[in-house]
Amino acid sequence: MVNLQKLAIDNELYLRIQPYLNDERINAVRKAYHFAQKAHLGQLRLSGEEYFEHPKQTAIFLADLKLDANTLCAALLHDVIEDCGVSYSELEEGFGPDVATLVNGVTKLTRTELINDAQFLPNVEQITEYNVTEDVVQAETLRKMLMAMAEDVRVVLIKLADRLHNMRTISFLPDARKIAMARETLEIFAPLAHRLGIWEIKWMLEDLSFQQINPESYKHISKRLNSKRTERESYVKVIVELISQELLDYGIIAEVYGRPKHIYSIHKKIQRYSDSNREVSEIYDLFAVRIVVPELKDCYATLGVIHTKYRPLPGQFDDYIANPKDNLYQSLHTAVLCEDSYPVEVQIRTQEMHELAEYGVAAHWLYKEGVDHDKAFEEKMSWLRQLLDWQRDADGAVDFIESFKTDIFQNQVFVYTPNGDVVELPIGATPLDFAYRIHTDVGHGCVGAKVNGKLVSLNQILVNGDNIEIMTSKIIKGPSHDWINPSFGYVKTSSARSKMRQWFNKQERNINLVRGKELYQKLKRLDLLLDETEITDLLHYRTTDDLYVALGDGSLTTEKIIASIDRLSAPLDRIQPLSEHHVPKTGPASGIQVLGVGDLYTSIARCCNPIMGDLIIGFITRGRGVSIHRNNCTNIAAEDESERLISVDWGETRTLYPVRIQLECEDRVGLLGDITSVFSNEKVNIANMRTKEYDDMVFISLTSFTSGVDQLDRLYTRLEAVSGVINVIRLRGIE
Repeated sequence: MVNLQKLAIDNELYLRIQPYLNDERINAVRKAYHFAQKAHLGQLRLSGEEYFEHPKQTAIFLADLKLDANTLCAALLHDVIEDCGVSYSELEEGFGPDVATLVNGVTKLTRTELINDAQFLPNVEQITEYNVTEDVVQAETLRKMLMAMAEDVRVVLIKLADRLHNMRTISFLPDARKIAMARETLEIFAPLAHRLGIWEIKWMLEDLSFQQINPESYKHISKRLNSKRTERESYVKVIVELISQELLDYGIIAEVYGRPKHIYSIHKKIQRYSDSNREVSEIYDLFAVRIVVPELKDCYATLGVIHTKYRPLPGQFDDYIANPKDNLYQSLHTAVLCEDSYPVEVQIRTQEMHELAEYGVAAHWLYKEGVDHDKAFEEKMSWLRQLLDWQRDADGAVDFIESFKTDIFQNQVFVYTPNGDVVELPIGATPLDFAYRIHTDVGHGCVGAKVNGKLVSLNQILVNGDNIEIMTSKIIKGPSHDWINPSFGYVKTSSARSKMRQWFNKQERNINLVRGKELYQKLKRLDLLLDETEITDLLHYRTTDDLYVALGDGSLTTEKIIASIDRLSAPLDRIQPLSEHHVPKTGPASGIQVLGVGDLYTSIARCCNPIMGDLIIGFITRGRGVSIHRNNCTNIAAEDESERLISVDWGETRTLYPVRIQLECEDRVGLLGDITSVFSNEKVNIANMRTKEYDDMVFISLTSFTSGVDQLDRLYTRLEAVSGVINVIRLRGIE
């Protein structure tokens, strides 16, 4: 048996885990360390360093967050399934099901990333093989991360640490891949770290990504910060000393220090200042201070001291302690004019709040041994369940990406329901966004809104602290088409816009459903061999309603239904020619085009009597040219001379086709005259007619000449409208 105590472990990792893990847990990490080191032996990164350096650095960063031993083991092993051929069962046997499940979850996310990397492969065939768009890849990456988070948030913590180390070593990648990875990191991974409350990862991912995407702006901001560094640090030092002494005079023991500025956050502030025509140079003169106090009561006491000593700036106070953000963040924010009238941003929080602000869910510690899951924490992660619901409702990859970026990952405003419940919305949201966030039916039924007790337009921009009341109609009429128009500014969130689109699609579906049923009733007149349920199964629709909707919106045609039925009932390789004595004595069918045999005399077979629109096949007769049959003609008998079957198609010349029709009617005076009048008005000739009477009923069989299916359908409709006509059907063959 291997003595784990004698196995060396990286000193940098050991120094981080030794203070908070017991010996048993340290040995588990040591075992995973050496297993991964051996598995990756001989593998190199693009930088030339040993590949194992990557999982090691991933684990070191998670150790800084003081994550549990199983998470650290999974971080060390997170690439062994993908890159080393280690099986899930091997990991489960060696390290337990928890570690194996975590590694498997990270592996699934990594495989999705590999699809995205296909665009950088040199082989064109490899790129084509994936056949995916960037939006689809991002949506799939997001979907898998959300599902992984729903099962165990530690999977995403490992993935974030993995991405952080990859971004730190991004300089060795090809330029195109650098930009793509940086953009994905900035749009997906950094906001995800923010929503999980891990500021430490968020700002590093943002700055590293921004450096790749906009290197000129990065260098410019960095240079400006460095030029003012000495002046800024000197001023902050004075402010820290003054505030510390002031708090001490009030009996408050606090840790006060300057808060570092991050390049990407300054870049975003520059954009905001430019939009509001403020002086951009002011940004570099802003100072930031953080105050960490022992207890909750000290936070508000400290705020009072700061506002007593310095004049607070209007509109710059936020209480995230009373109203925590969904990512668990709690703190008091204010801005005051300090010495020499310089504005200073101040954050006030307890030590517990500070750890939660820096490390988010990692600091909350769901995974300590012997500690039950925190229900309050799980409730605060409700945004994740909400996002999973949106993912299921999204119309497609693009909608899902948009809802993810706009509804969840933008800066938020906090507003209130009439009952005092807090609702979080992205900046720029409107009362209509609020209504749809409360419930879909509230949005669909919205007829007006009050903000802070006053009637407002539905596209008014909401601000922090607004109290919103939505007025609804008892009868839900649904959204207006103006609401979904981006130029009118009624909604900001993609989720609200998606729910509106679903409403309109549903209304359109109902219209198409009715239209499709009407078309199918007409189609039934054309002597179909299958009912609607059988046709639904044949064409692979989920329900008959789906079949009707497809007919109604035009994605399914009556011709396709007829063709599918004909192929099923009489495949070409089973159709046999008709014997010679059955060839009809009608004239040439000049509307038939014979494929592959030149000009031949053609005639319509009376046994099945095909008309324009039917699927047809030709049979070469002896001395009478080509006889034209329907593909599923039941009178085509067994025949060994299959070479006499040829392909034919309908030509463009207008030709009249004999059709046999039977009418079931109530006998009355003038009935026959009304029926023949219909044929006359439609300009359809009647070749012959027979009538049979039974008590007060009469059955009329006749042969008419029509130009095709469309004219026949109009004829059916008009005949059915004749008083006394009960039913109209098409009969096979011609007498």
